[in-house]
Amino acid sequence: MKNILYLVIGILAISILVFVTKTATAQDVVQAAPEQFKVLLENEHVRVLEFRMKPGDKQEMHTHPATVHIELTPTKVKIINPDGKALEVEGKQGEALWVGPVKHTVENIGNNEIHGYIVELKEIPYETKGK
Repeated sequence: MKNILYLVIGILAISILVFVTKTATAQDVVQAAPEQFKVLLENEHVRVLEFRMKPGDKQEMHTHPATVHIELTPTKVKIINPDGKALEVEGKQGEALWVGPVKHTVENIGNNEIHGYIVELKEIPYETKGK
């Protein structure tokens, strides 16, 4: 009986640890939305991603280091920060945008599929405030 109790307690403890670890650290965007992101190049300095988002597509909360976005199509997205504040952003086809390190969710609120590239700069990582 004691062995079964210890086994149940062990399984619960491991389950709680896995849940806390997953929720405490925001996911990498490729893990959060693998159907939307493709890694084109990665080395110790940068990671280059191709992304596509259909109208209505949403992403889970994730982080990026500092990035350069290159919009291949017009974009209209809703960005939600960890504090719940939402911001609508529009990008023009052919535009390049600088975005500092960030943690957010993104939703395509436009009428067209979004297509573009993101160049992540690993030397400027996202850091949780209070570190």
